[in-house]
Amino acid sequence: MKKILLAALALAPLFAQESPIPQIVKNDGRFALFVDGAPYLMLGAQVHNSSAWPAMLPKVWSAMKDLSVNTVEIPIYWEQFEPRPGQYDYAVMDTLLREARQHQLRLVLLWFGTWKNGSQHYMPQWMKLQPDKYPRIADRNGRAVDSPSPYAEATLEADKKAFAALMRHLKETDPHRTVIMVQVENEPGTWGAVRDYSPAAQKLFEALVPREILDAMGVKEPGNWTQAFGAEAEVCFHAWSVARYVGQVAAAGKKIYPLPLYANAALRDPLKPGTPGSYESGGPTDNVLAIWKAAAPALDVLAPDIYQDNPAAYLRVLELYRRDDNPLFVPETAGAPNARFLFSALGMGAIGFAPFGMDGNEPAANEPWAMNNRLLLPMQREVARLNFEGKLRAVAEEKGKLTETLVFTGWTAAVSYGVTLNHPPQGNAQPMGRALVAQTKDNEFLVTGYFCRVDFRTPAKQRQFLAVEEGSFEQGVFKFRRIWNGDETDWGLNFGAEPVVLRVKLGTY
Repeated sequence: MKKILLAALALAPLFAQESPIPQIVKNDGRFALFVDGAPYLMLGAQVHNSSAWPAMLPKVWSAMKDLSVNTVEIPIYWEQFEPRPGQYDYAVMDTLLREARQHQLRLVLLWFGTWKNGSQHYMPQWMKLQPDKYPRIADRNGRAVDSPSPYAEATLEADKKAFAALMRHLKETDPHRTVIMVQVENEPGTWGAVRDYSPAAQKLFEALVPREILDAMGVKEPGNWTQAFGAEAEVCFHAWSVARYVGQVAAAGKKIYPLPLYANAALRDPLKPGTPGSYESGGPTDNVLAIWKAAAPALDVLAPDIYQDNPAAYLRVLELYRRDDNPLFVPETAGAPNARFLFSALGMGAIGFAPFGMDGNEPAANEPWAMNNRLLLPMQREVARLNFEGKLRAVAEEKGKLTETLVFTGWTAAVSYGVTLNHPPQGNAQPMGRALVAQTKDNEFLVTGYFCRVDFRTPAKQRQFLAVEEGSFEQGVFKFRRIWNGDETDWGLNFGAEPVVLRVKLGTY
């Protein structure tokens, strides 16, 4: 008996090291990414395409430290991973896992497999040298397009096996759950042709649309793709073709190791969508999200890569991808002025947010993103939990919109931008204000932000601040620093360029 007990004690640390598998959880219409068994806000950054090689990683880790992120999105290259058919090289992946743990960072792996931005450039050389076996799409004139065919069975089988091998290795070597999500392909779809016009594709295009796709798109009458979708027939057909392919790759990996999986989209302009062919066709753009959901159920998230400069378009994308069947997650974005939209995304329940190419910038260029992370990282668990519970509201400044009202139980929070002392809001010279308010109890709130003022109102009575405590979070516990009063509260709660978190208790008179 004593020997059995000693053996059990010896094994206990090994079992204790294995954390719960990350998962996306839905409750009351809200989503959360659970990591280590609790909601987790992914404050991330994506590296440049060729930055995953071991010699490049010191620069990556240095940039991530400056950015104060908790997660790094980084590629795995099929051409490196499977240099010869059926022979898998795990060296780069193992280096990523080991060094990420050393830097106390989580990873999202980006599988650069069949598709990378619509092309097949990351396929292994032995596949590129056999175009008849691993074909490209054919355009209307029968010419090959620089995009892989979603009907190539040999390509699909090779990708499924390689992705399954990747997921199997993760399952065996990552009990700490360093990797919390995996992207399946990268911006799948096609530039240069709306769809494949090969004989195999044409036969499917003229066949009946699968019933599940008709149901997903709200089409009642059966028919072929042209009969069912008219002018959008080719776009819908190619979306189904690509989604079905990516969904099979995802399912092969998830069967082995059920990490959250997602596909990312090269977007069309949500305000001026354009005609078929003016944007990447086949990927999970906003007009075919329902097709992707039906054709690729193994994917947990369809995520937008947002490079819109127009704030109205940016916010519209967030709205379109926040769906009852889809968590909002922004895996790629750019443009320093757009950093404030992390708060808009949080206000829509986002589970994560990551700008692209952060390892190649000077620190000053990354500062708008780093500001967000310095503020939110110490409280990311609390922010994720409060958002999942429906207690959090967050907004970002829009040009010409000087004030916003956030509604809570018994109270409203008035957010204003470009304010000084008792003067009315004027708006910041460049829109950069952002605010986050969460109701923790009936009359208690967590408040933070940049370049804004937050005040509270309640019907029929005057508000008074019973206590305004400045502090910070350490391992989930609010650490008190000082009490605000007098000049700090007479005109509301003012936030500038410094990361400040307030715990506020309200009363009335």
